[in-house]
Amino acid sequence: MRHVLSALVHNQPGVLAHVSGMLASRGFNIDSLAVGETEQPQLSRMTFVVHGDDAVLDQVRKQLDKIVTVVRVDDISSENFVERDLMLIKVQAPSEKRVEISLLVEMFRARVVDIALDNMMIELSGTEAKIEAFIDLMRPYGIHELARTGRIALVRGRPQSREAE
Repeated sequence: MRHVLSALVHNQPGVLAHVSGMLASRGFNIDSLAVGETEQPQLSRMTFVVHGDDAVLDQVRKQLDKIVTVVRVDDISSENFVERDLMLIKVQAPSEKRVEISLLVEMFRARVVDIALDNMMIELSGTEAKIEAFIDLMRPYGIHELARTGRIALVRGRPQSREAE
């Protein structure tokens, strides 16, 4: 089963290594990982996607909760949440194909962030499925380079007011 975990951690060196090491030692492959400062500069939010059954993941959560630098870990997979990935993709774009590529960019609500003589760089954010679909459409044009972030996610509606706990 796919699990999206959201962890609030103290914003200090070594926390990422400690948390990812804990998951690796339990045999979890991290499919996606993103870390960034929150609205409180002393805290960072780690969002990671892993696969595993509920029982094993519950044990991992309990182990993560024991780490001093971890404030809270939530498995938000069963919650109503919004998730996004970000991608930059550089595609071959000779002048005769630019209009065609630009229409696809517009249809995906992406944006062109750089244009060179023979290529375009496009920025796209959205669900993993949306990004994968866009990549598939760009392959025939020729992908020069591609970079993606890890997934970020927040639960809809209710505020996460337990951060100070």
